[in-house]
Amino acid sequence: MVPGDRVSGRKVVVVGAGVAGLSAASVLAKDGADVTVLERRPYVGGRAYSYAHPALEEVVDSQHVLLGCCTNLLAFCEDAGLAGKVRWYDRQTFLEPGGRASTIALSGLPAPLHYAGSFLKASMLSVADKLAIARGLMEFTHGYPQVDDESVLQWYRRTRQTDGAIRHFWEPIVLATLNDCAANCSMKYAGKVFYELFLKTSVGGKLGIPTVPLSEFYGAGTRLVEANGGKVELRSSVESMTQQADGRWLLTSGETSFVADDVILALPFEQTQRLVGGMALQGADDDERADLLGKIERFVHSPFISILLWYDREITDLDHAWLLDTTIQWFFHKSRIRGYAKDRGSYVELVIAGSKTELPMTRAEILEPALAELVRFFPEAGRAKLVKSGILKEARATFSVTTGLDQYRPSQRTGIPGLFLAGDWTATDWPSTMEGAARSGRLAAGEVAGDRTKYLVPELRAEGLMRLF
Repeated sequence: MVPGDRVSGRKVVVVGAGVAGLSAASVLAKDGADVTVLERRPYVGGRAYSYAHPALEEVVDSQHVLLGCCTNLLAFCEDAGLAGKVRWYDRQTFLEPGGRASTIALSGLPAPLHYAGSFLKASMLSVADKLAIARGLMEFTHGYPQVDDESVLQWYRRTRQTDGAIRHFWEPIVLATLNDCAANCSMKYAGKVFYELFLKTSVGGKLGIPTVPLSEFYGAGTRLVEANGGKVELRSSVESMTQQADGRWLLTSGETSFVADDVILALPFEQTQRLVGGMALQGADDDERADLLGKIERFVHSPFISILLWYDREITDLDHAWLLDTTIQWFFHKSRIRGYAKDRGSYVELVIAGSKTELPMTRAEILEPALAELVRFFPEAGRAKLVKSGILKEARATFSVTTGLDQYRPSQRTGIPGLFLAGDWTATDWPSTMEGAARSGRLAAGEVAGDRTKYLVPELRAEGLMRLF
């Protein structure tokens, strides 16, 4: 352990330039550590990345969003000067086939009543649906579950949720935030989402969408690290790690070597598994490695598919919408969000979350029904000309927060001296989200500094009537 909380001059290598790695590197560099970030790709952002698609001649990405309750992600964005590149929304539109819209929007009422007015008017829900949802939310007035022994599906049954409440409210939110179906998700983390978004504060559920491509957006994190004296090396894939006799680490990337007092592996679990399994250790640490690898074995991926469409005219004046009773969960009107001129037409993204069924399908098998379904919500799409289209499959988009997984999520401090972990899959108390990634990076940096929560930004305090609970 580093004596006290001093990191000044300490050599730290962060492997991975996603949100977790950049969050860790930026706060350590600011505190005086000699930080180097190694990223195997030619761009930053991790899974929240964008790139120039050679066939489409467009910069493409899979949409990621921010929420008002994401305190550590928002702190990172604020530090990186990104506040002006996020468009915030306090109104959510839910569309049924045929175009009937329900709007859930903030009111002037105190939490937890801030959505009550529009919720009561939502035509997508029957009176029975609304009563079931209210009954379900009442469970979280004192907070979210602290035990990890119930699935969301089991919770639906236990709280007698109606079919309409599940189809038109709970399941879209579970898929959008946890990227998996109710049967595969722990109620601990779904409850966390419901509590933070709908009850605790009036700002927790506000939606923020970056107005620029994601690698450009998170590229500001590179500049933040460098402004604090750190370095970010792209196209630097770590091929081996060796724990030396003096406790320091030797990392090789091609013909280049890096020596570090501490290493933070800010990688997805499968890449962490590969590096940890192959690194050369002093013998006493082999048991610790085996324990960590055993935990990683428990993790499984959940995929995410983005369908990118370019039309010759604007097909709707909505920036985004939830699409109900369809395989497409979310619609993003990226040309409007990014402020393109109307004469450039519509650039839209359709999202299929938790897309295990669709992942092995061909391009045509995914695209053709999606186009037909889109017309059911936006008839103008049937009259507009589709100029070009693309499909992005993210087979390893997130990990599934399955019931019982909590006990296997490793701490950022490993049992191997000088080796730390970051990534949304580590123990963060959050599901697989950008906030979870940002929290993990700050927690890992705190462990390097000898104070786990040194850099962690506290969660929002309960406000309004929620303070009484």
